[in-house]
Amino acid sequence: MAFDPENANFIMSDSEEAQANLLIKYLQNQPPEVLARVAKSVSPEIKQIISQNVQGLVGVLPSEAFSVQVVTDRDNLAGLLASAMMTGYFLRKMEQRMELDTSLLGSSLSFDQESEDT
Repeated sequence: MAFDPENANFIMSDSEEAQANLLIKYLQNQPPEVLARVAKSVSPEIKQIISQNVQGLVGVLPSEAFSVQVVTDRDNLAGLLASAMMTGYFLRKMEQRMELDTSLLGSSLSFDQESEDT
């Protein structure tokens, strides 16, 4: 399975289609606009963390000094993609929680200040 950001949809082979789980079926039934909006909603911080995670798993050498080629099989690549996706989902949920905590803390401070002023 691959996500095509240009067309905002998932592309699967026939063998993958037969083994698709409910989440994949759900994703395939989403309108392209929804998938594009979700893909674009990732913050630069999350992109950086996922990039560092994948680089750590694959290994990184300076491109100016080395010509690096990574060879793997389909299953390992699928595992890497799944890991990156799960990391992204987890990080986005944590980012939302941080935003909520900050928002609640901010409103709590505002409420405390209003109480002191009266």
